[in-house]
Amino acid sequence: MPTRQSADQDERSYLEYPFIGVGVVVWKEEKFLLIQRGKPPRLGQWSIPGGRQELGEKVKDTAIREVLEETGLTVAITDFLDVVDSIQHDEDGKIYFHATLIDYAAEWVSGEAQASSDAMDLAWHSLDELAELGLWSETERIIRHSAALRKSK
Repeated sequence: MPTRQSADQDERSYLEYPFIGVGVVVWKEEKFLLIQRGKPPRLGQWSIPGGRQELGEKVKDTAIREVLEETGLTVAITDFLDVVDSIQHDEDGKIYFHATLIDYAAEWVSGEAQASSDAMDLAWHSLDELAELGLWSETERIIRHSAALRKSK
C-alpha cells in the first residue's frame, strides 16, 4: 500500500475525480495478449493493454491507439465488455487512485507484438493459462467474458 509521499509522484494519484482508462482484450487466433505494466498503478503486474482517454478522443479510438502505442499492433474492436472501477486507498484510508475503466475486445489485424516504453514485456496466452497468471480478479473476469462472447459468435 503506498504512502501519500510515494503516490504523489504519479500524476494520477490523489485526484479530485476519477480518470477514464480504456482496456482491450486483444485476440489472435486462440490466444490473448497481456502486457507487463511499466508504470503505476500495478507496476510490474500483467494486464490487458490500455491507457488514458485523451480530451476530444472517442473511447473506441482510445482503445485502438493504446493497443498500437503499447504493443505495435493494429486491431479491430469487436465487442464492448464492461465498465470497471479501480479504486485504491492509501495507508490512511484516503482514496489515492480511482480509474473508471472501459473494456473492449478486439481481434489482431496486423503487426508484430513488441513492448513499448509503457510496457516492460508482453506475451500471448491461452485460456488454459489464465488461472495461473496472478491477474487482478477483474482482469481475469473481463478476459473470460471476452472469450465467452467470441465462442458464441
